[in-house]
Amino acid sequence: MLIHPTIERMHQLGLTGMADAFTELQDNPQAAELSREDWLGLLLDREHTVRDDKRLARRLRTARLRQAATVEDVDLRAPRGLDRSLFRKLVTCRWIHEPHHLIIIGPTGIGKSWLACALGHKACREGLSVLYKRSGRLFAELAMARGDGQLPRLMRTLERVRLLILDDWGLEPLTAEQRHDLLEIVDDRHDRGAMIITSQVPVDRWHDVVGDPTLADAILDRIVHNAYRLELSGDSLRKRHKPEAVT
Repeated sequence: MLIHPTIERMHQLGLTGMADAFTELQDNPQAAELSREDWLGLLLDREHTVRDDKRLARRLRTARLRQAATVEDVDLRAPRGLDRSLFRKLVTCRWIHEPHHLIIIGPTGIGKSWLACALGHKACREGLSVLYKRSGRLFAELAMARGDGQLPRLMRTLERVRLLILDDWGLEPLTAEQRHDLLEIVDDRHDRGAMIITSQVPVDRWHDVVGDPTLADAILDRIVHNAYRLELSGDSLRKRHKPEAVT
C-alpha cells in the first residue's frame, strides 16, 4: 500500500487528525496487531478530537475572555463568601440552556471577573457561544456603531450569542442613549440567552444606575428576577494572587 499518497489525500480532504494518527500508527510496531476496525476507530477518534479542539479554539477567540480562567482553577477555599453549592451547579451550564442569568456582586479585587471568565470558558467547552464585554467599552462600541450605521449588526451579534458577559456594570450612571440600548439588549435576550453581570454596586442600587424609573423597572425586571446571585465579600485577593487572576 502506498502510504504517502494516502496521507496526502487525507490532508487534501482536511482530515489532518486522521493523517497524523495514521502516520503514528505506521511508525508503531505494536499497531500491526490491531484489527482494521481498531485502526479505523483510532483514526476517527483522533479526527474527532482535533476538530473539537479547533472548534473550542474558535469559540474562545470569539469570546474574547478577559482572563485565562477555568473552573478547575477557581479557589473554592478563598474567604470571600462564594456559595460552593451554587457554583458547582453553575459549572454544569444548565442555567445557560434554560436560560437564566447570573449576577456576581462584590468589592474590587474579590475575583468577579475571574469567576465570570471561568464560567464563560466552561460554556465554550460545552459548545456554547460566549462574548465578553466590559460595560463601559460596550456602550462606547454601541455609540460608535450608531454613528457608523452598524448598530443593527452589533445588536444582532449580541442577540445571537448564547452567553453574554457584561463586566464592571454600574460604575457610572447610564445616559438616556445607554438606557435604551441596554433595554434593547436585555429584551432581545429575554428567554433566549443568558447573561453574566458583574458589579461592585449592590443590586438594590441598580435603579439609581439606570436613572429613569420606568426603564429601570423594565430592564431589571428582565434580569434580576431571572438570575442566580453570587454575592462575594472580604479583602481583595490581589494580595495573595497574581493580578490577572482576580480582577
